[in-house]
Amino acid sequence: MLKEFKQFIMRGNVLDMAVGIIIGSAFTGLVTSLTKNLINPIIGVFTRSTNLSSLAVTVLGAKFTYGQFIADVINFLIVAFVVFLLVKAANRLLPRPEAKAAAPSPEVQLLTEIRDNLKRD
Repeated sequence: MLKEFKQFIMRGNVLDMAVGIIIGSAFTGLVTSLTKNLINPIIGVFTRSTNLSSLAVTVLGAKFTYGQFIADVINFLIVAFVVFLLVKAANRLLPRPEAKAAAPSPEVQLLTEIRDNLKRD
């Protein structure tokens, strides 16, 4: 069982996935820091609060804290944009598989033969 586990872990796609998860986690921390330390203060200039999570509205005694949601949306948009850029760059760098020509249908083959025979006559 230990040998099978070792074979499973040593497969290339599992290692690639692990590296992706680790880098993704580090990148998420970086984006969170960017939002918290750079973007939130810029937004704070307009909202008069550098901490977005303190933004809230009270309606009929219920407090709705929308600031953290705004910060999370900003984080998501940054991550989504960077992933978009990475996929776009990878699509440019990686060769596209050649499209295989579809085999002509029997009707097209028959018509081609008829045309070729008519040309010879």
